[in-house]
Amino acid sequence: MNVVVVGLGKIGLPLAVQYAGSGATVTGLDVSARVVDAVNAGTEPFPGEAELAERLRVAVSSGRLCATVDAAAAIPAADVVVVIVPLVVDGDGRPDFTWMDGATASIGTHLRPGTLVVYETTLPVGTTRGRWLPRLEAASGLVAEQDFHVVFSPERVLTGRVFADLRRYPKLVGAVSSAGAAAARRFYEDVLQFDERPDLGRPNGVWDLGSTEAAELAKLAETTYRDVNIALANEFARFADDHGIDVAAVITACNSQPYSQIHRPGIAVGGHCIPVYPRLYLWNDPEATVVRAARERNTAMPEHAVALLERAHGGLDGQRVVVLGAAYRGGVKETAFSGVFATVDALRARGAIVTTTDPLFPDRELAASGLRPHQAGSRVDAAIVQADHAEYTALEPTDLPGVRTIVDGRRVLDPRRWSGVTVLAIGSGGVVGGGGVGGAP
Repeated sequence: MNVVVVGLGKIGLPLAVQYAGSGATVTGLDVSARVVDAVNAGTEPFPGEAELAERLRVAVSSGRLCATVDAAAAIPAADVVVVIVPLVVDGDGRPDFTWMDGATASIGTHLRPGTLVVYETTLPVGTTRGRWLPRLEAASGLVAEQDFHVVFSPERVLTGRVFADLRRYPKLVGAVSSAGAAAARRFYEDVLQFDERPDLGRPNGVWDLGSTEAAELAKLAETTYRDVNIALANEFARFADDHGIDVAAVITACNSQPYSQIHRPGIAVGGHCIPVYPRLYLWNDPEATVVRAARERNTAMPEHAVALLERAHGGLDGQRVVVLGAAYRGGVKETAFSGVFATVDALRARGAIVTTTDPLFPDRELAASGLRPHQAGSRVDAAIVQADHAEYTALEPTDLPGVRTIVDGRRVLDPRRWSGVTVLAIGSGGVVGGGGVGGAP
């Protein structure tokens, strides 16, 4: 089986490696010559994905995986084309299809009869049938579901643990026809292996949702659920901070009942998924007031964290404040929609002298993102923890000379290490003292 993976990013490349490791002959197609050259050399073009380096080396050295920038050389030989090209959303929530339109036109131009085309990029409902199918037909001169099949099957993995998530979660598919669904099932059952999941109501594996629209909605729904749940936790945290209540203790108590599954509050919701996909849903359903309110609450959390710092520390004008963590999530070298930017802006608006540090980013990369790098050992007056990097659990006052006040936006600091420093956690109700992180167990 010849498979072409279009887009060798942080999801696409692991998918290509997974397929090659399962016996397929895989060609990765990407617009970046740098990425293509790295893959062909058996070198991962980005760090941080568990198991990727070794699996990539094996896949390339075995001849099962190669990469190219030439669609004309790759697409005609494909039995299956998997598309995982980024879809971006502007500040108003409008999707920009430019990259995916280009990829679809290129695929269609070289498409041959008998090919299965699968889109894995998260999409607004109706996009696969209403946008990609007619564009593939127009570019190829072929007829969908007569000459080739079109399927939507959303990626459901997190960066850093893609291979584990591929095994753990059912593979959802939605096709334009029953024949397309059967082809997609055969493909994914050949290239994926699934963990036993006795917690599921049906065997783990490939699940056919019956239509492309249902599969599109499934991805938007599961991600929007997380955004809304986090927003609810953040709403409770905001209330707790105003009323002297430790929201962490409250959430732990609530979740002791199986009907309650409240998430944890935090300074920001970042990454390519959770802040973005609810906006795609809103593009389909502009009357979704609950989803819109959740987005607004989560977007406001960096401002809330800075307000907490100001309340505990006093005026921030002229104060030296370091933001710990540029990444949107601990252990992941990625700043997409990271809370660092809004946090820095809110501090600067109050006149603070703001620096940023992150164990995953060298100073030149921080500076390139518009952030002023923090120099280790420099004196500071206050700090905000923005990312839950494991390294931060070992921080202590000597790492931040002069620090008097910290807002721990992720509850990662070790309270035993911070004697003499006022440390507040989001949702701690303003409880401080003795070096303890407010509200932390």
